[in-house]
Amino acid sequence: MTDWANSTVLVTGGTGSFGKALVKKLLKNSPPKKLIIFSRDELKQYEMQQEMSDRRLRFFLGDIRDKDRLYRAFDGVDIIVHAAALKQVPAAEYNPFEFVKTNVLGAANIIDAAIDRKVKKVIALSTDKAANPINLYGATKLCSDKLFVTANSYAGDGGTQFGIVRYGNVIASRGSVIPLFLEMRKTGVLRLTDERMTRFWLTLERGVDFVLSCVDLVQGGEIFVPKIPSMKLLDLAKAIGPDCKFEYCGMRPGEKLHETLVPRDESPWCLEFEDRYVIQPSQLWWDAKGLIKRGGTPVPEGFRYRSDVNSQWLAGDDLCKLIESSEKEAQAVSSPSR
Repeated sequence: MTDWANSTVLVTGGTGSFGKALVKKLLKNSPPKKLIIFSRDELKQYEMQQEMSDRRLRFFLGDIRDKDRLYRAFDGVDIIVHAAALKQVPAAEYNPFEFVKTNVLGAANIIDAAIDRKVKKVIALSTDKAANPINLYGATKLCSDKLFVTANSYAGDGGTQFGIVRYGNVIASRGSVIPLFLEMRKTGVLRLTDERMTRFWLTLERGVDFVLSCVDLVQGGEIFVPKIPSMKLLDLAKAIGPDCKFEYCGMRPGEKLHETLVPRDESPWCLEFEDRYVIQPSQLWWDAKGLIKRGGTPVPEGFRYRSDVNSQWLAGDDLCKLIESSEKEAQAVSSPSR
């Protein structure tokens, strides 16, 4: 188990929805010796300082594109949770190299600085869009994932351990469709892209808990995938606005009908656990015995974990509870925690 009390933890993108939830969870349940918020937005840092008054918190202005700044920030750090990224799919299609600079070159900077500063563990957040990507955002995150996996070979035995967490849509995060639908409901019209569309979903709290569990489990090179439910976007729209009119506008550029967390191409290296899948590195240096001993079992040949063929689904009362949970989580993230 991670010795949080004697660890210095740094969160990139720490002023975002996930970063703030992670910081609150750590301060409440497993307070580290020092907790550094690394982000580039001074206003958000100021607002977070007003919300969270704790002597263990440090706020570090910087951009992951700036390697020199990362070297300064990572001095004495034991654990890094890398949540900083550019994420909006349409923006990526229009501004591709800006996404490359942050999501790919920024990842390379973090790897170099973490190894040289002798950071013990780095957990990088990924996305379902990195699996068989068809949009620029997903392609940059796939590239980032590959960099973090291979970084373990550069770190060597006893060096920094890099792991990746790949999951689906976080309910209360910025840009989630639930707040968008709730706002549209006021007009009496909900706009959807395609009535067949499905997505993976998890709560912000579940996402934070899963990432923290991966800090304990990482050996270096794994992609951790939680077992989470799927949802039909049409069912969600009906639950939010049962009396609303539905309009269909078609899928946006770079958008998928269904999302994938474990594609068939990665199934030969995938092990199943009770609450997650773990995709092992395909590199020769990887030793799978540790995960097998922990109870991991190989998935069947040709296995895929896709949102439309999932065994867990949200519908009916579960959707109503999800909407209520989304509103509460959004309020909790933005509320003072003194």
